[in-house]
Amino acid sequence: MTEAEDRKPRSDEARYDPEITSEFAVPAGIAVPEGGGESESTSEFTVPEGLVAPQPVTGGPAGSAFSTPSTYSADDAPAAFTPASGFPTVSLVKDAPWQDRMRTMLRMPVAERPAPEPLQKAEEGGPAVPRVLDLTLRIGELLLAGGEGAEDVEAAMFAVCRSYGLDRCEPGVTFTLLAISYQPSLVDDPVTASRTVRRRGTDYTRLSAVFRLVADLTDPETQVSLEEAYRRLAEIRRNRHPYPGWALTAASGLLAGAASVLVGGDFLVFVAAAIGAMLGDRLAWLCAGRGLPEFYQFMIAAMPPAAIGIAFSLAHIDVAASAVVTGGLFALLPGRALVAGVQDGLTGFYITASARLLEVMYFFVGIVIGVLTVLYFGVKLGGRLNPDVALNTSERPLLQIAASMVLSLTFAVLLQQERSTVLAVTLNGGVAWSVYGAMHYAGEISPVASTAVAAGLVGLFGQLLSRYRFASALPYTTAAIGPLLPGSATYFGLLSMAQNEVDKGLVSLAKAASLAMAIAIGVNLGSEISRLTLRVGSAGKRRAAKRTRGF
Repeated sequence: MTEAEDRKPRSDEARYDPEITSEFAVPAGIAVPEGGGESESTSEFTVPEGLVAPQPVTGGPAGSAFSTPSTYSADDAPAAFTPASGFPTVSLVKDAPWQDRMRTMLRMPVAERPAPEPLQKAEEGGPAVPRVLDLTLRIGELLLAGGEGAEDVEAAMFAVCRSYGLDRCEPGVTFTLLAISYQPSLVDDPVTASRTVRRRGTDYTRLSAVFRLVADLTDPETQVSLEEAYRRLAEIRRNRHPYPGWALTAASGLLAGAASVLVGGDFLVFVAAAIGAMLGDRLAWLCAGRGLPEFYQFMIAAMPPAAIGIAFSLAHIDVAASAVVTGGLFALLPGRALVAGVQDGLTGFYITASARLLEVMYFFVGIVIGVLTVLYFGVKLGGRLNPDVALNTSERPLLQIAASMVLSLTFAVLLQQERSTVLAVTLNGGVAWSVYGAMHYAGEISPVASTAVAAGLVGLFGQLLSRYRFASALPYTTAAIGPLLPGSATYFGLLSMAQNEVDKGLVSLAKAASLAMAIAIGVNLGSEISRLTLRVGSAGKRRAAKRTRGF
């Protein structure tokens, strides 16, 4: 036997040779299957014997998770689709004002926003992305510096970007920082820009002009190029304030005088409160010219009215000295910043809301320090201020309504509002005080509830007027809440603390804080009710109004 024959297997006996030690050897007594030692159908995906393989479904491979179910029919598909992530379906009404449309889209995730609309600006190759982002930041800066809420600022920034075809953008607004990011596609690098708001100024005329610019940019029938938008924005920045400095000082005095009448003052008290407020305003302007922070400006501005009240008490002049101090405080209370801060908190911008409320607290502390300093030395010198004298306020409703309207009018002047809006906000302030007086004095309802209802009507009417004119709601609401500000509660709390009645003073200050929160929440709730329930303003009405007013 040759060596080759020796290596060749020698029949089936060799398979069961006990000498073979391989673990793959077939044990004795087991039949060897035909065709080899291993079954050809050992895959776990093989259809078991006795089952019928599923037939391929049209529209996709057999067994694919993306194939259309056999029971699906396009005719029976639902009208709306809610994503699996749980975000509800949102309906976008094209006839709604741009604020509502942009606010609705901002509250949606980027992946769930509708497809981008056709470009409204038919420019060669489209505008440069950095220039569009720069224009957006400049517009947002003017709105935020003017006191607009963070959500409305984001809505305006988003509207400007979409009007130039930049749909995949994300604006971000905090108290002092504006940022916006645009990503052309999922594979392209994003373009990000930011801007810091370092100075704030109250000019509602400029605010209204910016709103008109954004409205024109978002109007499909208005073709505003990027250069034209820059030109109009530069004109808005260069525009002078509608009221000179002496008019602002006079308005501050009239506001304080009208507020003193609201809390029981007579003509002499009116004149004294007006003089004290004008003197405080001039001192604050002097401090501002020297570069002092606003905290010290508020502190110094609060001293002259308190000093005049103490002087009346020391001279034993038979007047309501407490009404003089209370009237002076009305011109200083930061109602605008308070309303904006609470509005940002209610709409989910907690960082901005915290910063605004912290600013309000600093201003309020400055007022407290200024008044307490004067009251402390006045009490040490023998001054006696009786707060009960200033509480007889329910016996002359007509005079109070007239005083509330004067207060709202002068507040509008201080806010640098357009002359066309002064009459509306004056009437709105008179309605607010009428509702408050009817509920609190005639109906004997708590002042907090009365204030909340009156502020809610202010927000409702202000939102209606702003939608009718397609402008910001701030010029129609901020000045109207002036008569509702807690000036008397603040003063009585400070007076009690100066007279070593700390518990009584804290109770009065807590009441003032409750009234302030009731004002802010009421204004915001009235505005939201108007947006949800009333369909005021449409595309057709807007175009007609623009033609008749010459926009």
